Amino acid sequence: MAHPIVIAYHLIWTVYGWWLPNDPRGSGSEQVASDVIAELGDLHYGRKRVQPSGKVVREFYERAAPVLKFPLLTFDEPARASIGEAFGQVVEEKRYTCYACAVMPDHVHILIRKHTHAAEEIMKKLKDASRLRVCAAGFRDGDHPTWTGGDGWSVFLDHPKEIRRTIPYIERNPEKIGSPKQAWPFIKPYDNWPLHEGHSPNSPYAKRRRELGMYPE
Repeated sequence: MAHPIVIAYHLIWTVYGWWLPNDPRGSGSEQVASDVIAELGDLHYGRKRVQPSGKVVREFYERAAPVLKFPLLTFDEPARASIGEAFGQVVEEKRYTCYACAVMPDHVHILIRKHTHAAEEIMKKLKDASRLRVCAAGFRDGDHPTWTGGDGWSVFLDHPKEIRRTIPYIERNPEKIGSPKQAWPFIKPYDNWPLHEGHSPNSPYAKRRRELGMYPE
């Protein structure tokens, strides 16, 4: 049976050192390459169904900080604003459509409509531009890693309802740490694309939904 077409990417990545392979919340890693980090705790592949308390997570990273190669740092509000400015420049230059974004002290969430660029390429462009920006602004030394290495996480969304569900999830992230909702100028209101008003019933997406017996909704 045909699968639905991916229409958006929910991209997540972390500040250097902040989601280690054996993080007590679980991770996407299947091994821990460093022996000293492996000693911090057991590896659990995937997000744990029952999440540990904030105290447990904080204690884990208090133990991790001394064994990491570089200091375990977070981004304050001015640094997060600088990162957002870099994102905005990339979004404009590459003509991405962004529906939600949250720049947190230790990680990023961003929701991008499907583009000719793959999710991993989009993430790399955003990470590279923001790294250059925060180093130029003095928020990081050039030899200190800005982001955790690798591709982070890419969640592929294939229906407007998934986009509508993900947007408030991302928007609520700052509130979880007592910060106000972030309002980035590069965010576009979601219009239910590709099932937006006036869409063609013969578009590839509509045709695929029809093949699945899911069009019209």
